[in-house]
Amino acid sequence: MKIYEHPLYQEDIQNVSSLMLPWEKLQNSSLFISGATGLLGSFLVDVIMNKNFSEGLNCKIYALGRNENKAMARFAYCYHHPCFYFFTGDVNKPFKLPGVGKVGYVLHMASNTHPMAYVTDPIGTIMTNLYGLKNMMDFAVAHNAERFAFASSNEIYGENRGDVEKFDEKYCGYIDCNTMRAGYPESKRCGEALCQAYIKQVNLDVVILRLTRSYGATMLMSDTKAISQFLLKAIAGEDIVLKSQGTQYYSYTYVADAISGVLTILLKGKNGEAYNIADNASDIRLKDLAKLIANYCGRKVVFELPDEMEKSGYSTATKARLDSTKLQNLGWHSLYTIEEGIHRTIDILKD
Repeated sequence: MKIYEHPLYQEDIQNVSSLMLPWEKLQNSSLFISGATGLLGSFLVDVIMNKNFSEGLNCKIYALGRNENKAMARFAYCYHHPCFYFFTGDVNKPFKLPGVGKVGYVLHMASNTHPMAYVTDPIGTIMTNLYGLKNMMDFAVAHNAERFAFASSNEIYGENRGDVEKFDEKYCGYIDCNTMRAGYPESKRCGEALCQAYIKQVNLDVVILRLTRSYGATMLMSDTKAISQFLLKAIAGEDIVLKSQGTQYYSYTYVADAISGVLTILLKGKNGEAYNIADNASDIRLKDLAKLIANYCGRKVVFELPDEMEKSGYSTATKARLDSTKLQNLGWHSLYTIEEGIHRTIDILKD
């Protein structure tokens, strides 16, 4: 069964599609998305195409990626639809898309977002968050986009200084910039500064999406984030391997909630502002997350020391919970708890 055919996944798509948002802004408009085959990008494409099919939204999707075969397999249900266009290219190189005129909304969602990628491709990790972002913003300017959205990260906050329980959008914690692992959070920080430069210098309308540790059935099988590895182990019928004491306290976001947040910010956010996408119902310690997944699959949690390569890619933050009051003031609220999101992810991927 293809993921987009699964009843639970279809229910998730419908739940987001039914939200009270100003969808009319996308009527007869278009979205240009980098990272369209990724965890978040693919779900966003499915939501918009659902609106096209069911309500005649007529919102074109321009999807940029490096692997056409992967895109054809993932979006087989809409690949030849007149509202879907896939373009092969590397976001880190300047690009032009012949035949594409004005674009409504541009979203830069391509990024290395898991520990092993930070270790094996640290240069690519930084460049996608800087050169890739610049190329996408230049594209937005050239095509008179109404709004640009940059997918940033909770990692820009660095380590909790011990003075707050949750990070609001003004918080700034410590990052040791003279390490290989700093490439991801520092380039996201610099990317946000670049967004402000484009707002000031070329009058580009920009919103910043501060996503936290997202998960769901659209995750890549190569993803090495802890939650992804827990899920993959459980689905394979194996015990959950915890490579620390598990005391890290983080915010997590189910993919449907992450994309409902993205759409809320895209359609209702204020130019130049950053918004946290997170919810209390999905804040959990790593060891409790491992137990939650293990218990649902009838497995147990085992402890194992990470090797040096794995360890070098891990975040050093021990508490990173996000305050989403600012996003909630736009009318957003989560649809799923951590338990519901985990159960749905496992049930979909098992099938």
